[in-house]
Amino acid sequence: MYLRRPVKEELDKIKSLYEKSSSLHLPWTHPPKNYDSYISDEGRYVLCLHESDSIVGTFHISGVMRGCFQSAYLGYEVFSPYEGKGFMRIGLDLLIKEVFNSLSLHRLEANIQPGNEISIKLVSGAGFVKEGFSRSYLNIGDNGWKDHERWALINEYWCQNDS
Repeated sequence: MYLRRPVKEELDKIKSLYEKSSSLHLPWTHPPKNYDSYISDEGRYVLCLHESDSIVGTFHISGVMRGCFQSAYLGYEVFSPYEGKGFMRIGLDLLIKEVFNSLSLHRLEANIQPGNEISIKLVSGAGFVKEGFSRSYLNIGDNGWKDHERWALINEYWCQNDS
């Protein structure tokens, strides 16, 4: 498995993956409203299988804050038929290495709706720790403000880049 940036040539493929996977994502997340900005977002990664280059899922790093915070937010979705096979756990490990080594961040935060047990299992299995609860935190799919649990992973080996 490997992570890479999505490319514009696969825009239709990614749209189709979201359509085929809506039963996995709803009500926790919704497909992008603007696929062009989705594809070009520098924080977007797709998780792929080496054998077939098939896209298994997506990860998104957003809200990167530098200075004294050195933190970012994590988002992700798996695509059908790859759910429940452990691929996203492998992908999350790859993404954590990218965030902590290449981006040199100190903290990665995932905000998850309390009923999303699969997502909570994914991040807790990767070492994230539940830090708190945020009432009416995010407006998911323009369907109203949803409560979220705040999970975070700290880079214990973080050191400031002098560059």
